[in-house]
Amino acid sequence: MYNEFELKKFVVPEFVFGVNARIMAGNYAKNLGAAKVLIVTSSEIIKAGWIDDIIDELKSVNINSVVYSKVHPNPRDFEVMDGASLFREERCNFIIAIGGGSVIDCAKGIGIVHTNNKSIKSFQGIDMVEFPGPPIICIPTTSGSSADVSQFAIILDTARKVKMALVSKTLVPDVALIDPILLTTLPDYLIACTAMDALTHGIEAYISTAQSAISDVHALEAIRLISKYLVQALSNKGDMKLLTKLMLGSLHAGLAFSNASLGAVHAMAHSLGGLIDLPHGECNAVLLRHIIDYNYHYAEGRYEDVGHAMGIGVSKSSQASMKELIIEKIDELNYKLKIRKDFKSFGISKNQISLLELNALKDCCMVTNPRVPKIGEMEVIYERVL
Repeated sequence: MYNEFELKKFVVPEFVFGVNARIMAGNYAKNLGAAKVLIVTSSEIIKAGWIDDIIDELKSVNINSVVYSKVHPNPRDFEVMDGASLFREERCNFIIAIGGGSVIDCAKGIGIVHTNNKSIKSFQGIDMVEFPGPPIICIPTTSGSSADVSQFAIILDTARKVKMALVSKTLVPDVALIDPILLTTLPDYLIACTAMDALTHGIEAYISTAQSAISDVHALEAIRLISKYLVQALSNKGDMKLLTKLMLGSLHAGLAFSNASLGAVHAMAHSLGGLIDLPHGECNAVLLRHIIDYNYHYAEGRYEDVGHAMGIGVSKSSQASMKELIIEKIDELNYKLKIRKDFKSFGISKNQISLLELNALKDCCMVTNPRVPKIGEMEVIYERVL
């Protein structure tokens, strides 16, 4: 199943990493031919004051801009369509997205809706985008989704209450400006959830059946950095060295999963988050331990590497297996980050659990899971967390 000599591709955008990377937005936009920019963001980012820097940088190179900020966590299909309408009305030719994964995914959607003149729903699946969107610069404000370097976009179909996974090389941004200073205004719980998302990216990319020797390097480094520095960074948010380590871990995770894809955790999280509208990283954090238990014997050697990357060592006298120690480590991280253990308070019915499984099995992330699920197996896992 894992063949290091198999032919693989690796897609990555140009990116700049480091403190104050964001202020390069104006020069990059000018060099890429921007005439008028649609800035896609959220009200929270505007309140934090980060948009002003971007607008000022654009003005300094004589580029006008308009802001679209009607983006919710788990971006809705209609938000993408509204943004595309504004893009056309304002005669924009360029997009800058500054925000978390929801904002960046919405911005990617706006771009391809504009150039293909189709509903965002028509792009669900793998390689369903005919024409790439206009040039786009992404400035991430979380250390989690890595949408700024990936060929993925996740959009909520509000009618079906299903998260649509869009996967295409046309969704890889032109430039990512990755600035760790943006984490300083992010709420602690959002840092925790998005970083657990990034940790899941690293783990799932490493055990994915589409992994490669190149994606493995990034996946393991992501796991190492996030496991080592996440709790420390949250306890010392003024320490830029720690925040930079966290942001770097997220970047490595994005480079890994964008090219190796993901697995059952993300497939199930997409389904769950679509139905209940929960934070994506929180869904991953809760589901991760259960999928490790489910998958373990189908990728045992790979999970052992994951454990070592997390700093886990198994002594000869220990009675605990590596699987148990990894799950224990995940539980410890969730406890320290104050992430809930389950979602039982939502009162999901048996019929809804069947629907959750159906949608998860259809998710394209399930294709690269090392264990091919049978009907009913995902229901069992959902029942544990619901």
